[in-house]
Order: sequence, then C-alpha cells, then structure tokens
Amino acid sequence: MLLRETITQAIYSLTINKLRSWLTIMGVAVGVFSIIAVMTALDAVDKSVESGLTSLGANTFQIQKNPATVFGSGHKRNIYANRKDITYPEALLFKKSMEPHARNIGFTISSQANLAKYANRTTNPDVTLTGGDENFSSSNGYNVVIGRNLSQNDIKSARNTAVLGSELAATLFPSGENPQNKFIKVNGEIYTVTGVFDKKGAAFGQSQDNFILIPITRYLDHINEKSSLSITVEALSRKDYPLAIDRAIGSMRLARGLTVKDINDFEIRTNESLIDSFRDIQRAISTGAFIISFMALLTAGVGIMNIMLVSVTERTREIGIRKSIGAPKSSILRQFLFESLFLSIAGGLIGIMVGIIAGNIVALKFNLPPIFPWIWIAVSMIVCSTIGMTFGLFPAWKAANLDPVEALRPK
Repeated sequence: MLLRETITQAIYSLTINKLRSWLTIMGVAVGVFSIIAVMTALDAVDKSVESGLTSLGANTFQIQKNPATVFGSGHKRNIYANRKDITYPEALLFKKSMEPHARNIGFTISSQANLAKYANRTTNPDVTLTGGDENFSSSNGYNVVIGRNLSQNDIKSARNTAVLGSELAATLFPSGENPQNKFIKVNGEIYTVTGVFDKKGAAFGQSQDNFILIPITRYLDHINEKSSLSITVEALSRKDYPLAIDRAIGSMRLARGLTVKDINDFEIRTNESLIDSFRDIQRAISTGAFIISFMALLTAGVGIMNIMLVSVTERTREIGIRKSIGAPKSSILRQFLFESLFLSIAGGLIGIMVGIIAGNIVALKFNLPPIFPWIWIAVSMIVCSTIGMTFGLFPAWKAANLDPVEALRPK
C-alpha cells in the first residue's frame, strides 16, 4: 500500500506542472522517435531488399560497366566514369565464348522517363524503355502470359516489336482488352505488341512492370547507340556458379581486349554482393542513428535532472513537513525517482508510437505489412528507464537528505 501511495503521489506531483512535465517528456520522445523511426524504416527496406536484389535468380549474375553503388572519393568515381561502354559486338563475342559454360546469356539496356500512347490513352512519362534479346524473360524472371516473347528473328532484323510489362499493358489496354498485335507509340516510334509479361511486383518501392521491351538491336539503331549494355549470365548449376563467374571474367577481358597488365574495366554484380553492400549501408545508418539518438536522450536526461532539481527546490517546504511527521528517507527517495522514471518512460512510449507510425509509412511505400521492431522497442524502453533512474537519482537523493528544520525555516 505504501508503494501504491508513493506512485500516486509521484503522478499527482507531475500533473501539478503539466507544461513543464510535457516539455520534459517531449525531449525524451524526440530521441526515442529517431531510433524507432529509422529502425522501423530500415526493417521495411530490409524485408524488401532481398526480393529486389534477388531478381536475377539463384544462379545468375550480371556484368556491367559500373558497380551498382559507388562510394568513395571523386577520383574513384572518375575511374568508373572514364570506362568505355560495353558494346553490342563485345557482348556477342562474350556470349560466343561463354555459351558452352552457361545458359540464358542475355543483353539489356534501358532508358527512363518515356511516354507511351495507344489510341487516345497516354501513360505518365515514367515508362522504362528496355532493349533486350530473346533471353530477357528467362534471365530476369519474367513469364509471358499473353502472346509471345521476342524471338531471335526479331533481334536479327531489329523489328519494331514489343512485349509489355503488366502495369503498362493495364494502363494502355484496360478492361481486359487484348494488346496482342496492337500498335503503340513510344517516343515517336511505332511498335507492334507481341505479348505481355506476367506481373512481377515492386522492388524498393518501384514498379517492375511499367516497362516496354523491344529488340536490343532496334534500341541501339533507333534510340541510343552510345550506351553501355548489361549482360546477364546463368550458370549451369549452383555448383558451377563460382567457376562460371571466373570464366565470365576471362571471357569479358578477352572481349574487351584487355592485356595481362590491365585491370578489369567492368563489374560483376551478384545477388550476394548487392545484399552485402546493402547490409554495410544499413549497419552504418543504424549505428549513426543510434549514436545521434543516444546523444539526444542524454540531453533529455540532463533536462530531467534539471527539472527535478527545480522541483526539489520548489517543494522544500513540502518535503520538510513530510519528514517532520515521520516520512522515511526511502519514501521521499522513491517518490522523486518515480517522478523521473515516469517522465522518461512516458516520453519513450510517445516516441515509440510516433516512430512506428513514421517508419511504417516507409513499409507502406514498399507494399509491406506493418512492422514492429520489437528488439529496438525493448532497447529504447531499457535506455529510457536507465536514463530516468540515473538522472533522477541525484535530485531524489538531495530531496531525501534535506534537513527538516532547514526545510521549514521561513525564507
């Protein structure tokens, strides 16, 4: 009963100065919010990243001019920028060399922000125009559900044929209209639709179905002949995967005309390498967010100590009266510790709730179910409780050790 009365008294004391209590609580809430919001958002990205980065397939890798992510000095960036493009003849030479040791060797090249039209229907200017070959669907995990894929004859003759992503097809041909053999216009070029890919969904919040695939030869002839190709290679089996990568490096060096002294002027992109790169970024962001949030919580802790010291000074007479009628030091110590703890925990709970909401806005963008970072919620509450107890201990000790005679002396 004594503990219950102490808690009740602590809560009552906090409600007397509502504004001061709320300002102190908000200081703690900001620090906790930054932790929970960032960690919830990172969890959302983490759940999306594997599906996005593993779109190549289990035994598939890509060869590109530049790495997917570039970190470092401007000099390092200039090295990548000065690399020559991977050309179509080089890709064909590479494919000829690799065909006995791999399968589904495909070439792709893309440009963003294109606009597609059919009859009186027009898309937003956000359509991806992709040049590819007959292996595009198998090497990138797409299935044709209407019509047919690009054929070798389409590639050889640079025909104006096209296969549509499901989102683009739904935009231009609503209400179940069959797009096959229809004519669409993209950037002033007319294409005959031969098929539609099955829906693949979003990766990193971006649609993978809002695109049009045309023969890579036509892309190079009519869209942009001075662009670097991306080559996708599928190993014969998981066992052959490391060997296929080694052979691909050798074949690409040969296709690029590199000598023994030359370093590779291309990059091998694997699912594992991209996931590892993301994990490094994630760890750096998590560490930075935690350090910044912890500093904010320490600042809030100092604020709690300051407010509690002011409270002790203002309530000196109250403390003197309680001690003069027999209140033990432990009771006064517990009350002020509870007040400090309640301020800290209340701020933590508010920060957690708002942080989860903010973080799940990111999850919603990635089409993921609600995410609750239970580990970080527990860590935040432990940190808040520790800060409340630590920074409230000195004011509580000071209050408990007041001399009742001095406390009741008229000022």
